[in-house]
Amino acid sequence: MGSHRRTAPSSGSERSTALALGLLSAAATALGAVPATAAPQEDSRAEVDRLYREAEKATEAYNAADERADALRREIADAQDAIARKQQRVNTMRETLGSLAGSQYRSGGLDPALSLLLSEDPEDYLRKASVLDRLGVHQTAELRKLRGTLRSLSQDRAEAGKRLGALERSRKAAATHKRTVEHKLAEARRLLGSLPAGERAAWDRASRSGRTDLLGPGGAPASGRAAAAVAAARSALGKPYVWGANGPSGFDCSGLTQWAYAQAGVALPRTSQAQRYAGRQVPLSEARPGDLVLYRSDASHVGMYMGNGQVIHAPYPGAPVRYDPVGMMPVSSVTRV
Repeated sequence: MGSHRRTAPSSGSERSTALALGLLSAAATALGAVPATAAPQEDSRAEVDRLYREAEKATEAYNAADERADALRREIADAQDAIARKQQRVNTMRETLGSLAGSQYRSGGLDPALSLLLSEDPEDYLRKASVLDRLGVHQTAELRKLRGTLRSLSQDRAEAGKRLGALERSRKAAATHKRTVEHKLAEARRLLGSLPAGERAAWDRASRSGRTDLLGPGGAPASGRAAAAVAAARSALGKPYVWGANGPSGFDCSGLTQWAYAQAGVALPRTSQAQRYAGRQVPLSEARPGDLVLYRSDASHVGMYMGNGQVIHAPYPGAPVRYDPVGMMPVSSVTRV
């Protein structure tokens, strides 16, 4: 279009149209110039939000891989103990069979008829012969047991090998998620650091905003263990967010809720996605102190409802464990443990 020549307006109407277009163009230029300083900052704030959301997802994936690795380590340790015990049984059976074989060989060195003629006590010889027969039957049974134990031992070793392979894959997955988290958090910190102080404060206020009128006061905790978990969560206020941590000196979001309920004697899963199913789901309008509030459709964030429209949660790096409105982000479900 740059090569087209512009024709001069030929009438008053055309001149008015051209003037209007010129004014619109000037207005657009002016409007474009106004947010020239603000738009990049707004974009940076949106990018910080996105990076923190993605880092939180990767953190939960890291927690899941790490939890799986811990479970596999315990399974492997148990399997190795079982293998060692079976190996000891195999060694004992082999020794027993060796003794039986030696005894039979020594007893069978003479022709049975000649042994009977030379025996000073034929009755004693016959008793010994019957014992040897029984030893032969016993030896056969021991051989069967040995073969069965060896097969079981081989299966246990193969299964342990599979678990070791799964452990190695889980370790690699955790390492990959760790690198992802570190990269996204470093980028988020860089972007936040590039914002003026006022913009950083505005971003923090926006991250803490949300409706507090979504439900009523909430009443008392649903159970004694919920009350104990609430007290533990309150004791963690001010502790730093540390990704991958579950207390007591630092927490990520699911680490805080897991730790709080552990103080009440309740074992919660490590990830927010798994904590979603750690109890009975209730409507948000019926939430009571101690209930777990899961956020976003993928349940990648979790907090503990404290009543009066507030949750306690571990928000993101640089922000300590704190109170925030229950409606600070989209609620996906509420779980009563």
